[in-house]
Amino acid sequence: MEKFKTDQLWLGILLGLLLPAVAFGVLFLISKFFAPVGKTLLIPMSTVLLVSIFTNLFTLRYYLVKLKFDRTGRGILLVTFLFAIAYFILFDKM
Repeated sequence: MEKFKTDQLWLGILLGLLLPAVAFGVLFLISKFFAPVGKTLLIPMSTVLLVSIFTNLFTLRYYLVKLKFDRTGRGILLVTFLFAIAYFILFDKM
């Protein structure tokens, strides 16, 4: 666990990529498993993606506020912004 208590940009980027991927996998499986007959997913895909991006905020707060690791927080924030931009490009309804 001491590996995750360093102030490195690459660690923030890695955490910013891995945590939403794990959250997406869990939410997708839950949505697929509990879907009623005839529907493919219980929760729309856009909602699953948005909630999985949102999981980065808890990690971001932990690294910025509690540990005061600015570089790691910047890496998480960078990936979160990139995910948010990609989300709005993919699901732009205008």
